[in-house]
Amino acid sequence: MKVELENLTKRWGNVVGADHLNLDIDDGEFVAFLGPSGCGKTTTLLMVAGIYKPTEGFVRFDGRVVNHVAPKDRNVGMVFQSYALYPHMTVFQNISYPLKLKKVPRDEMQKRAQRVADMMGIGHLMDRKPAQLSGGQQQRVALGRALVKEPALLLFDEPLSNLDARLRLSMRSEIKRLQIDLGITSIYVTHDQVEAMTMADRIAVMKDGKLQAYATPEELYDQPRTLFVAGFIGNPPMNFLEVEVTRENGDYHARREGFDVIVPPDRGAKAAGRGTVILGIRPEDVALADEGIPGEIYVVEPLGRDDLLDVRIGGASIHVLADPTLGLKIGDAVRLNFNTHKVQFFDPQTEMSLLWTD
Repeated sequence: MKVELENLTKRWGNVVGADHLNLDIDDGEFVAFLGPSGCGKTTTLLMVAGIYKPTEGFVRFDGRVVNHVAPKDRNVGMVFQSYALYPHMTVFQNISYPLKLKKVPRDEMQKRAQRVADMMGIGHLMDRKPAQLSGGQQQRVALGRALVKEPALLLFDEPLSNLDARLRLSMRSEIKRLQIDLGITSIYVTHDQVEAMTMADRIAVMKDGKLQAYATPEELYDQPRTLFVAGFIGNPPMNFLEVEVTRENGDYHARREGFDVIVPPDRGAKAAGRGTVILGIRPEDVALADEGIPGEIYVVEPLGRDDLLDVRIGGASIHVLADPTLGLKIGDAVRLNFNTHKVQFFDPQTEMSLLWTD
């Protein structure tokens, strides 16, 4: 199923939940709605489901406007953060309940429920009740219940938030593989950028009800179109510095107190002569070196595989990933080398990229 949102808006008085959203989701595509709490991602999902009615705009399924189609008639399956399982029902009864409501014959209902349960790895648990299941098993039951009615569209509202980190990782892989195998168009709401980056074909980044960007994970990471997207995508987050870019003797210099780097012409030319601009660079694109910009370690955060260093340079803070075996300590003097082919530049007023927007 192809899904289209056209000028989709939801307001409650002066409160705007979603503000003129425009995006399309191709048949079989997995799209994540990503953003901080209160950005409008769940509101948008509920309008797609038919639970909320849009104030303005349209939701289209395969070109057909469905604004006034009831949720039960949209052929949509939903999985929530809360598993919403019936505690007095067995796994079989929970999974097959949507089929029971549709008055599907019992033999077919049993076959479909068992097939979905086997697919989810819980086929041996059909006689158990939710209280006898782990969190991961309960989530599989909830997903099985959404799949058993063979929906054309799957909607996920932060389904992994209640699981521990190890289980989240395995369920992430299972959901993505299941979606690929079944080819069901899917929308996945999350505030976790790792979930969005690892699972989605495309990500819609939202803030304050507005769509900030809609692109592949790679495009969002390498070519962020706004300051918000640049800072929200990536862990550890991108470093930001206020600099001025000038051209001297054919080279483009990005400068501030205690900081001066030469940037490539294709990037420097777009930031030069604008006064103060914001330079962005990711921690993995900054390296410790024998020669480079001097700084002092302010904090060392052990991450296991790496140490995350907070290095102070002329009043600015730069986060750098370093090898833990170096044994670096607070107060150590270091020098930093910047991969200037990866720097980003943003307008401080509009917060738009100077590299990737017109």
